[in-house]
Amino acid sequence: MPDKPSSKLLVEKQYFTFAEPPDEMVLDSGARLGPITLAYETLGTLNKDRSNVVLILHACSGDSHVAGYYSAEDQRPGWWEVMVGPDKPVDTNRYFVVCSNILGSCMGSTGPSSINPKTGRPYGFDFPMVTIKDMVRAQKRLLDHLGITKIMSMLGGSVGGMQVLRWCVDYPEMVVSAIPIATTTRHSAQAIAFNEVARQAIMSDPNWRGGNYYDGPGPDHGLAVARMIGHVTYLSDESMREKFGRKLQNRSTLSYDFTGDFAVESYLRHQGAKFVARFDANALLYITKAADYFDLERDGANLLVNDALAHIRFLVISFTSDWLYPTYQSRAIVSALKKSGSNVSFCEIDARWGHDAFLMPSEQMDKLIAGFLDRISHEC
Repeated sequence: MPDKPSSKLLVEKQYFTFAEPPDEMVLDSGARLGPITLAYETLGTLNKDRSNVVLILHACSGDSHVAGYYSAEDQRPGWWEVMVGPDKPVDTNRYFVVCSNILGSCMGSTGPSSINPKTGRPYGFDFPMVTIKDMVRAQKRLLDHLGITKIMSMLGGSVGGMQVLRWCVDYPEMVVSAIPIATTTRHSAQAIAFNEVARQAIMSDPNWRGGNYYDGPGPDHGLAVARMIGHVTYLSDESMREKFGRKLQNRSTLSYDFTGDFAVESYLRHQGAKFVARFDANALLYITKAADYFDLERDGANLLVNDALAHIRFLVISFTSDWLYPTYQSRAIVSALKKSGSNVSFCEIDARWGHDAFLMPSEQMDKLIAGFLDRISHEC
């Protein structure tokens, strides 16, 4: 049954703007960007000594709306409603949760669809390239603005997990504990390849127009195909076999044309169409490139092997069916952190849903995260 209006956790999207010219933020590329706006949401209450902060970092196409509802009538909760909220693993009765939309996105934070103050038009492909480190640098400015100097714990899956690791490397003095989920220290050639095929689908759409499509039709078909490609990598052979198999969609015989016979074809087309309705094509180009650039092992030096990380408690989680970021990549994270002297717990969860398993209900993951946060909170 749906929640009663009185039981809903209500949240409000907020905005923080900084790096006003001439004090623009210097990016990894050397470009300067400003002003920058980050959309963010908070849940729970910050305690007196500001020691109960939990920072949540979202995945590639996510946003700041991690949990709760915008109004009593709202029927669409945040993207991690199963994990965050009163009496849930990330218990907002106890913890002050912060989640911001990443730099370069299109969900309230500054990105390629934002207005360039120098031209009065959307940035388009004039938007500078951003990295995971740039995203974390911007988040640090937000926490400074909120007066937060210590993060009890931070967690995120996929690209969110990359941000968790980057936070630990760049601002270890602020981090008490961290939970990187279904993530990696660097993209494999396979992961980069899938992202590049998705980008080419967008850039090959005639409506992309070199990224400057905001005054006319956008590259909807290319973006839909890009999402279909990405969505396949989020699933697993077992989950697709169980859900779809070779079932036909609304027909009893083959059509002998290209309208789409199989249920899995219909599903992917539906996912592509939904994505077009909510996301910007250029933002996907920039975010996937940032994920490809992410590399904590560049030039043979693993940045996780660092004495400055020794005090941080880690819980690393992977899933058996995740072939985008397989368990061996999580084990590599664990190995590097142990060399740093960090207290590291690791769990590979048996799940059939593929990479997206971290977004699905999981009693085992719930217990792991709730127990870990409870222990950390008593130590803070």
